Amino acid sequence: MTYGPRWGRIPRMGRPSRRRATRMRMVLCSLAGVLLLVGAAAVYTWHRLSGNISSVEFGSLLTPEASATSDLNILVVGSDSRAGKNAARAGGGEDAGRSDTTLLLHVYGGRKKAALVSIPRDTIVNRPACAAASGQNVPGRDRVMFNAVYEMGGAPCTVAAVEALSGGLRINHYVEVGFNGFAELVDALGGADITLVKPIDDKQSGVHLAAGKHHLNGQESLGLVRTRHGVGNGSDLGRIQLQHQFLAAVIGKMAGQDLLTDPVRLFAVADAATKSLTTDSSLAHVDTLASLVYSMKGLGAKDVQMVTLPAQLEQGDEDRLVPDAARGRMLWDALEADRPVPQDALTGTASEPNGIGQVVTPG
Repeated sequence: MTYGPRWGRIPRMGRPSRRRATRMRMVLCSLAGVLLLVGAAAVYTWHRLSGNISSVEFGSLLTPEASATSDLNILVVGSDSRAGKNAARAGGGEDAGRSDTTLLLHVYGGRKKAALVSIPRDTIVNRPACAAASGQNVPGRDRVMFNAVYEMGGAPCTVAAVEALSGGLRINHYVEVGFNGFAELVDALGGADITLVKPIDDKQSGVHLAAGKHHLNGQESLGLVRTRHGVGNGSDLGRIQLQHQFLAAVIGKMAGQDLLTDPVRLFAVADAATKSLTTDSSLAHVDTLASLVYSMKGLGAKDVQMVTLPAQLEQGDEDRLVPDAARGRMLWDALEADRPVPQDALTGTASEPNGIGQVVTPG
């Protein structure tokens, strides 16, 4: 120990006092406690989100993607099942269990662009023989309604029917969303802002919206994307155009929200999203699902080409559609080759955008 001329004894450098050492131990213990709490919360959150996801086993029916940036085909099905909480959202009724909405999302290589192909539920297709979700073998049958394929054989038969319809385009993943899950996810995102160019008045679905701007909650958004009698001529084609525009509005809103800076909102959205999903078994884990979503994080509404399966009205029955074989081949060949869908694939078909559904834009 040394002494200075005026200040007295000076402690040796490098040897903290007992009080400082005690304070340092308290800080380190507190930091360790915080880290343990954060770690425990993260583990709890991870397990909770993983436990939310339901899954379906497809065996070898699905084709794993080649890499994290390869092109990708995801079949997205909106089920009209009235089971559980879906009954209240859909206004009751029987557990129909059909595919109310079917979308094939093709994400191009590099995951910066995508095409979203709607398959009208009223399309007449040939159902291939398939193994249902229950394990039962379902025989093939010609000329059935596309949405009835799900009713007969569930998710696996729906995947098989889409692959047959496309002439062999392989599906990599399957995602299914019910009525309740869709509404809760929209609510978690803070609702949807839309602007109607024309009013919608559909007594059957209970959707009554004047022209102009609207902020819709989850239940109201569900009614909007399901309405058909208040849009165009009441066919599924007008409803699909409406759905495309609503999805563009929601994609735009999600792209404009920096969820990573708002942990509370991020958890609410993740919780609602995972609870709303039934996926193939390879996606039924938060880390795998998060990795897939992250690989497409740059996608905005302008990056997604939205089209409808080329089809014609069936002769003698305007409530039914038959695939347009020639233009359908243009569509599927483009996706198989990972190219944008050519405009010629839609021109001259009943599915061609003609304005009957152009009633909603991002608000």
